[in-house]
Order: sequence, then structure tokens, then C-alpha cells
Amino acid sequence: MHNGGIRLIACAALTGPTLLVSGFATPAHSAPARHAPVYTTAPAPPAAFTAPLAPAVHARAAYLVDTTTGTVHLSKRATERVPIASLTKVMTAYVVLREARLGDVVTVRKPDVRHARRNDATHASLRPGERLTVRDLLYGVMLPSGADASHALARVYGPGQARFVAKMNAAARALGLEDTRYSNADGLPKPRGGGYSTAFDQAKLADVVLRDPVLSVIAAEDRYVVPRTGVHRAHTWTNTNKLLRRVPGALGVKTGYTRAAGYCLSFAADLDGHRVIGVLLGDPKSERRFRTAERLLNWASAQTAYDGGL
Repeated sequence: MHNGGIRLIACAALTGPTLLVSGFATPAHSAPARHAPVYTTAPAPPAAFTAPLAPAVHARAAYLVDTTTGTVHLSKRATERVPIASLTKVMTAYVVLREARLGDVVTVRKPDVRHARRNDATHASLRPGERLTVRDLLYGVMLPSGADASHALARVYGPGQARFVAKMNAAARALGLEDTRYSNADGLPKPRGGGYSTAFDQAKLADVVLRDPVLSVIAAEDRYVVPRTGVHRAHTWTNTNKLLRRVPGALGVKTGYTRAAGYCLSFAADLDGHRVIGVLLGDPKSERRFRTAERLLNWASAQTAYDGGL
């Protein structure tokens, strides 16, 4: 693990049947890398092209990668271990999907609701006794960032919180998240500190999630409605990721906040045939993380256009 300031990394030509992005494979949908033309002297860019300047990044740690070409656009303390707050719930959803069937029914218990209320956490407005499907609860985890939904799923599919966290850490190891450690299913500082990860590892996890046919759909949903039935109330959940309402091609993935972690954001978008994934950890201001992410996506798109004009 190493620390450091912002590194801006130019595009490199990558060849071969499997394209790697700083240690993790690009999605299967990615287009093959283009072979750069060979020049005897470095060509001057056309007059119409001006190299775009990187936007300011106030987050403690950041990472931005084009998984289609393998270009790492920005790396700022990307391997520094820091708390990640509710970005933890991305792994919670990933583990649940491998332990459960989407049609399984989970009964919400008092401890699930009490856990969210006692910690003043974001919640899905669940009530004890409600019975919802795993599919619905996964939306409750990912969109409103429900600590109550996370607690209920971990309780059932550990079974118990401790066993579920062990499964989360086993999954992290299997995915090669070398600087990630989970201590609960929601990233809250209590109990047991909330765990840690890195901007690089969270980008790696986002890449995995976006290739999953179920989680990719959930992460990209702006609004989800659960109609009332005889076993649960009606619920309407809006995604806390504002980029879904601001950036054409946005794909999710997750927001997070605790006092220790600051404002966090894992995000992605498909831009002109390129998939770009980014992570911001520890921004002091909530709204600024979204503005920064939007500017980074615009910058990455402009950078790609500039590189293509060389």
C-alpha cells in the first residue's frame, strides 16, 4: 500500500485477449483496444484540440478509470485505507445475491429497525413484521441506503451479523480486494468501527457489480416502487446517487457518509462507447462530490476525444 498525491496518467496501448485495468479485468462488453499508429516522430495535435485540464478533487482519495481502454485518468491516494461508510452496502448486496434467491421472503424484525434508528442511519422505512422479497430488500439497500434492509438481510443470510461479515470478507479476498476489510453490513462506525477500503478496491468492486445482470440493474434504478400487499406497506425509494438524474449514461453505483468517512461516492457512466468508473472518498461536502464526479466524467470524455485526435 502506498500514499501519494494526484497522479494523472496518459493512455497506454494495451493488447492481448484479456485487457487488464491496473489489476482488474475490463467487462466482457468492452471493445478491444485500438492499436496506436506508429510514428517516426511525435505528431503535433491538430489545432482544434487542446488538452483538457483535470478538475479539482477535494476528496481525500480518488480513482478514475476507463475500463474500455484501460486508461487510468486519475489516481489520488487510491490505495490508502480509509473508511467508506455506506459503500460497504455494495458488498452486502453482492454477498446476498450469492446466498439467496430473489424471490425469497424475509420478515423484518424489531432489531433491524431499531439498529437503523439508534444509529441515526439512512433507512428504507421498514417496519417490524413486514415481509418483503430479497429483490425488494436489495433495492432498499442500494437506493435509499437502508441500514434496516442491510441488517435484515445480513441477519437472515449469515445467518447472523458476524457470519455475514465473514462472508463479506471472504468475497473481498476472492475478488482480490487486498486493502479492504468489512466489520459490519452497512459501514456504520458502530459496531466494530465500520471497516475500511480504498478508492482502487471500490472501483474494482464497482466493475464487478456493473457486470452482474441483477446488481447492475438495481444500481442504475433512479426510483423503485413496492406496491402495498397484505404482508407489507407500500414503499417508494429514490436513489441517493444524484448523477442518475444529471448525467446521461450514468450507471450508479453508491453513496455513503459517516463523520469518520466523509462524503463518499462510487459512480460510473457509459460515455461515447467508453465505460468510466470513479470513486471519491472523504469529500468534506455532500453536494461537491456529485459536482466533482460530473466534472470528472466530462473531463474523461474530453480526454478520450483529445487522445483520439492525436
